[in-house]
Amino acid sequence: MDDLRAALSLHPSKLPFLRRVMRVLVASGIFAQVEEEEGDDGAGGYYRLTPVSSLLVTTGDRAGRSLLSMVLVQLSPLCVMPATSMAEWLKTGKEETAFEMTHGAGMWRICSHAPEFGQLFNNAMATDSRFIMDMAIHRAGQVFDKITSLVDVAGGTGGAARVVATAFPHIKCTVLDLPHVMDSIPADHGDVVQFVAGDMMDFIPKADALLLKFVLHDWSDEDCIKILKRCKEAIPSRDAGGKIIIIDVVVGSSSQAMCQGTQQLFDLIISVLTPGKERDEEEWCSIFKEAGFTKYKISPVLGFRSIIEVFP
Repeated sequence: MDDLRAALSLHPSKLPFLRRVMRVLVASGIFAQVEEEEGDDGAGGYYRLTPVSSLLVTTGDRAGRSLLSMVLVQLSPLCVMPATSMAEWLKTGKEETAFEMTHGAGMWRICSHAPEFGQLFNNAMATDSRFIMDMAIHRAGQVFDKITSLVDVAGGTGGAARVVATAFPHIKCTVLDLPHVMDSIPADHGDVVQFVAGDMMDFIPKADALLLKFVLHDWSDEDCIKILKRCKEAIPSRDAGGKIIIIDVVVGSSSQAMCQGTQQLFDLIISVLTPGKERDEEEWCSIFKEAGFTKYKISPVLGFRSIIEVFP
């Protein structure tokens, strides 16, 4: 406990409060308490990481799989404040999100006009991409079979595309995102992917396949249909191997209670931050058909998320 207090730069008078915090974190499964070492006077206390807190470590061999950035963006004041205003937001008849009501602008506008938050968000998405794409390739790598070119639509700083390009060097990977996101990528990054600045609502570069990772849940059904129609214009026919690879939540896709609870929690978070929602299979099917697609396949292999292959 003394080491923890020192690392956090806490005043000695706050040590009792730290013990209370750690007690809650142990009860929540974030840490585990271990037996006190011989000679300890009971004033300290010893704790170890659990599988949950291991995912927050940014050093050593765990660094590449850390999800700390995802936690930091979700707990940032910009994202937390709208949640505290839900009661007020529910009483309004305005067509705006709780995020817009609180900050006077939507999340994407804030990302482009507040560089620190935009960087935090991009880091979070890159962190998530490394984590989830490793899992996708190991559990469902066949979805990338027979693909020679792929565009990661709204792919941020290219985290997902880099994982694909490294695992499948024969696939030419391109990232499409808004100009301010492209401007945040160092010019000497030495990337194995190409970057294109643009708005997916207007244009998507052509490729054998398109990747939409955690994108469509941010948008309304109407906007999703518009995005998917743009996607359909960018890929070849089904016979020629064209498809969209979507990584997103399919509510009800898992029989595990923990995954079901996480899906419902994410739906609530998304409803506060964006006009989007987490969709069940029937809702996904509806927007696919409306956008002109004829077939889809859901593979619930990513915990609370799934891989959805959509074919023209």
